[in-house]
Amino acid sequence: VNKMDLVDYRESVFATIAEEFTAYASELGVPEITAIPISALAGDNVVEPSANMDWYGGPTVLEHLETVPVSHDLTACPARFPVQYVIRPQTAEHPDYRGYAGQIASGVLRVGEAVTVLPSGRTSVIEGIDALGESVDIAWSPQSVTLRLKDDIDISRGDLIAPTASAPATTQDVVATVCHVADQPLAVGARVLIKHTTRTVKAIVKEIPSRLTLDDLSQHPNPGQLVANDIGRVVVRTAEPLALDAYADSRRTGSFLLIDPADGTTLAAGMAGESFASQAEAVQADDEGWDF
Repeated sequence: VNKMDLVDYRESVFATIAEEFTAYASELGVPEITAIPISALAGDNVVEPSANMDWYGGPTVLEHLETVPVSHDLTACPARFPVQYVIRPQTAEHPDYRGYAGQIASGVLRVGEAVTVLPSGRTSVIEGIDALGESVDIAWSPQSVTLRLKDDIDISRGDLIAPTASAPATTQDVVATVCHVADQPLAVGARVLIKHTTRTVKAIVKEIPSRLTLDDLSQHPNPGQLVANDIGRVVVRTAEPLALDAYADSRRTGSFLLIDPADGTTLAAGMAGESFASQAEAVQADDEGWDF
């Protein structure tokens, strides 16, 4: 909370601003807010504790930045491996080599682990993992590796390999919150492309149930379309199944882009799963929060 010098460093002003901001953020599902009163001009509570605000006993900005977690532990999430490229050298040295290259989006993969390929649903076992030209027994996010499976399965770019025990469900009805970024409106019935990890498929906007009003976070029902900078709920029907996680569980496999098929323009950025507003109470209850 900057410019505390303009209000004579009064605790009551800081408390009011912090309370209003925290209430607003909690409605968006943000699980934790740290409020720090500062004067950037005078340096109060930026690096050293301020003598002008002896009523504040929390960290300075620098202390907070040096200790706050800056990333989510992706290795604790279920493993997800979007296939980026299929490697088939077919040389005298590697006559039967078939590898699936990509970056591990989350989790840990191990040799001998049973996996499912989505959206086909075919299953196999990880026979080998190649990383930086060497075979390894284990790999984790965000490493880029090549997987070799025990069975010859028809796998191509855009498929997702996941442990069978924790494989995501596939769907053709994507329910999500999107932020519309294009000048042209996004209307019900619009034909789009949806890009999810390394997979791009055709889709159509079936519904726009609501648009978020940023002033008070209320929902405007059935707006019919979203214009530039609007945030709203959409239901998109895809031509092929997608293996999405909820954005609350995984930023990598819970996010997607809507693209104009005519010129490749990005129309909207989407987050699959429940809306922020409907998740706010759940966040406060279980304290797990959103993975921002």
